[in-house]
Amino acid sequence: MKIEDYELLLKLNEIGTIRGTAKAILISQPAVTQRLKYIEDYFGEMIFIRTPKSLVLTPSGEIILEHAKQVIKQEQLLKNRLSKSSNEVHGTLSIACSSVISQRFLPKILGEYTNLYPNVTINLVTGISEDIRRNHKDYHVCITRGEKLKESTSIRLFDDPLYIFDTEPFPKDSLKERPLISFKSDDSMHELVDNWLYHHQHQIKPVRTMTVDQIETCKQFMKQGIGMAVLPKSISDSLMDEFPNVALELDGEPVTRYTWVSYQEGILELPQVNAFINMLTRETFL
Repeated sequence: MKIEDYELLLKLNEIGTIRGTAKAILISQPAVTQRLKYIEDYFGEMIFIRTPKSLVLTPSGEIILEHAKQVIKQEQLLKNRLSKSSNEVHGTLSIACSSVISQRFLPKILGEYTNLYPNVTINLVTGISEDIRRNHKDYHVCITRGEKLKESTSIRLFDDPLYIFDTEPFPKDSLKERPLISFKSDDSMHELVDNWLYHHQHQIKPVRTMTVDQIETCKQFMKQGIGMAVLPKSISDSLMDEFPNVALELDGEPVTRYTWVSYQEGILELPQVNAFINMLTRETFL
C-alpha cells in the first residue's frame, strides 16, 4: 500500500462519489474504481457500499479509514522531523492560497523563493477563501481574504479597497440602473458588496446580477459594457484611468478586503515554512 492509496480513501470518504473524487484529483473515473478495487482486495474487505447517490462506509471501512488517517499523520510527522534535522532548507511546503492572490502576487514570490531554495517541493492549492478555511489544517501556510483564520497565527499582509467600475459614468444626482457582474467568491465578499449597495440604493440599483466563475472574466465582461463590476484595487489598477469608477465607502471609511497569511503554532520550526513566511511578510503588495 502506498501513501497515495490511503489519501485516495480519505478523499473518497470526503467527497462521497467516485466521479467527484476523480474530478477533484484529476484522474479518470475508471482509474479511481480500479485503485479502490485493488485496495479492497489488499485488505480482503469491502470498504464502501456503492449506492446510486453516494459511497457509504462499511464497518470494516471505518476501521481501515481510521488506519489511513494515522498512516498519513505519521508520514507527515516523519517528514517534518527530517526537515528539522537538516540545516539545508528542503522538504515540502504546502500552501493554500486565495485565487486572487495566486494570480496577482504569488508567481513572483514563488519565483524568488524557488530560486533561493531549489530543494523545496511546493504543493499549491488555490481556491476561494471559504474552502481554504474549512480545510486549513491540511496545509503549512494559508493565504486567505476576508476574515482571518481562527485557531491559527494570522498576519495581515495588506488591505485591498473595493471599487465599482463601469463603461458608463456614475452620476451624482440621479439613479444609475445597470446590470451587476459578480465573480465567484466567499460569502464575506458578497456581504460587503450587498451592504454597500443597500446604503447606496438611491444612487446605484442593479437591475439584475450575472455571476461568473473567475475575476478576470468579470473584468472582461465589464470592459465590454455588459454591466458594472465591483473589483479589488489589487487587480484593477490598470482600469482606474480608463473606466468610470467609484470607491466603496461607508461612514467615510473605505470598504476593504483584508488579506491574511495564517499558520499553525510550531510550524515555523520547519525551515522551509519559516523562510516562506519571512519572504511573504517582507513583500510590498500595493
